[in-house]
Amino acid sequence: MDMNVEQEQEQAVELAYRLTKADMAEALRARDRHTAAGRRRLWVFRGVGTLLLLLGVPALFASSPSTDKPAFFVAAGVLLWVVSLYGHWLTARAFGGLLAKAGDTRTTVDDSGFQVANQASTTRMGWAVHPTYAETAGSFVLLSEGKGAVAIMVLPKRGAQDPAEVDRLRAILDRNLKRL
Repeated sequence: MDMNVEQEQEQAVELAYRLTKADMAEALRARDRHTAAGRRRLWVFRGVGTLLLLLGVPALFASSPSTDKPAFFVAAGVLLWVVSLYGHWLTARAFGGLLAKAGDTRTTVDDSGFQVANQASTTRMGWAVHPTYAETAGSFVLLSEGKGAVAIMVLPKRGAQDPAEVDRLRAILDRNLKRL
């Protein structure tokens, strides 16, 4: 039995990082790309934004615009497109204060789950909390199972001490979670 505990300890991967707004923006973008709710939200924002632009722009340039409605349609259409393209950055920026309070973070991942320790708290979670994950160029994004995948855990790859640990982390995640 001690041999299994030792192997599990050897399999554990420790990441040390400070989560940034860019990390959060990348995670939110991955969530929208890999969840039905995220894809639907983008489709609706872009579709309605385009429709409003198609209604507003021609009316705006008509010889005698009768009301301010065309300007409202154009402004609303542009706003929806901006939110669909840059909403991740805007939301990540809103997390700025929380990220600063968390400070340096140390996350240990093994086959039983993960432990996250930062300035504010230390938390141990099992895999059931985040049953799916997506991999981006810079991180692993663990997602909750709800329709909107509201809960997100971001594990930046730069937190690993060497590239081999990123591969070990990917192997642990593949054994315990569903990859999106």
